[in-house]
Amino acid sequence: MDKWDKRFMEMCEFVSTWTSCFRAGRNIGAIIVKDKRILTTGYNGAPAGIVSCRDKGECLRDKLGIPSGTRQETCYAVHAEQNALIQAAKLGVSVEGATLYCTHQPCTICTRLIINAGIKRVVYKFPYPDEFATKLFEEAGTLVEKYEDLEKE
Repeated sequence: MDKWDKRFMEMCEFVSTWTSCFRAGRNIGAIIVKDKRILTTGYNGAPAGIVSCRDKGECLRDKLGIPSGTRQETCYAVHAEQNALIQAAKLGVSVEGATLYCTHQPCTICTRLIINAGIKRVVYKFPYPDEFATKLFEEAGTLVEKYEDLEKE
């Protein structure tokens, strides 16, 4: 990890504060970077025009007792990685060969989108219990790195 990884992970953590997710510990941010330039950002939250869980005052997943790492489709939030990719598509920005920084390791759904978008490197800070996503990244040849802040050691 170098100083640029540190800068981009700090930016990713800042973007995560914009979440509209109600669930504790689910502030997730993502940024897509190429040639040391931020292309797009994303955070987890409700789709445009949909009342967010934060505004509703409850998490649908908590209400239904859905454990983390399962049934991702039962949630109002769009994942941070998905929002960063959607923003790139809306703006006509190619992310081919880019790096995606994310506060949390991507799930299987996000992993498939990241692979097909042509992102070549993923850097995350916190692990996520999804072994299949790891297998997909390995098979696709996408470099995945757990962020380690070397200055804290």
